[in-house]
Amino acid sequence: AMIEPTIYLFFKGNCLEAMTHYANTLGGSVHDVFRNGDAPDPQSRMPGGDELVMNLAMRIGKSVVMASDCPESMYEPPQGFRITLAAPSLAEFDRLHSELAREATSVAMPPGETFWAERFAMFNDRYGTPWMLMFEGNKRPA
Repeated sequence: AMIEPTIYLFFKGNCLEAMTHYANTLGGSVHDVFRNGDAPDPQSRMPGGDELVMNLAMRIGKSVVMASDCPESMYEPPQGFRITLAAPSLAEFDRLHSELAREATSVAMPPGETFWAERFAMFNDRYGTPWMLMFEGNKRPA
């Protein structure tokens, strides 16, 4: 069987909020939420309150994205990758961009035309997650 990679995202205390937002935006669903307060004993907990997410899964079609909160002392902002979404239409690109880029913490490239895509954008959302959105449109190779 082919090994399929899974994205695992870490958050600074707002994992469930972020992943619920992604699920709602992308038509997915959040499952298997395991919180710090669900740990069987104190040694199994991570530093922090009962509400912190130790693990959850978000399903979008055939893809699964895993996530958890991270103790503040161990948290590192994500870098060196972007979650990439190819929108099927310009309208869907605009909808995804308006939902995901609202209150973005940084914008590497605002929505615009490139030689490979009718519309392309790169940004880090309000939760720090790096995104790359594109709509190939009339730039799709023949």
